[in-house]
Amino acid sequence: IPFIAGEPIREQKLVKANGSGFMAAILPTGMRAISTEISPETGAGGFILPNDRVDVILSKREKNPDGKGSDVVQSEIILSNIRVLAIDQAPKEKEGSNSLVGRTATLELKPEQAETLARARQSGTLALALRSITDVNATAEGQSEDQARKRTESVNVVRYGVANQTTAQK
Repeated sequence: IPFIAGEPIREQKLVKANGSGFMAAILPTGMRAISTEISPETGAGGFILPNDRVDVILSKREKNPDGKGSDVVQSEIILSNIRVLAIDQAPKEKEGSNSLVGRTATLELKPEQAETLARARQSGTLALALRSITDVNATAEGQSEDQARKRTESVNVVRYGVANQTTAQK
């Protein structure tokens, strides 16, 4: 529930990380959470974690137009610099050691990007390409510099009656 300036923070107004409504609470205004299936082969070998940034690659197999030879495989990046909200992971036993293998990635997308992803799922195979951590400060596709700056905001934290100005990153 939204807070009013100067109002005390009460537990009833907070969303817990393991409770319902958490994903909707962390989703920025105008964005959508869309899930897509992944495997170790299409999800960077299991190295993609929440808050990482990825490119979504669509690969399609098309018949050779002249009917001779093998089919043609085409790949293209359909979404770039997309934030991963969550990875559905389940423990899996592999050669006597535990490892985590994700089966579903939940991505933060604009409505039009969500439509692009839904269409792409029907037309080919999707893969997620993990972006370097140095790309985190790169502007997301279609996001202006002003919107990128708004991701960092100042928060006034009052602890034991003493106010401290803290910078928080969304």
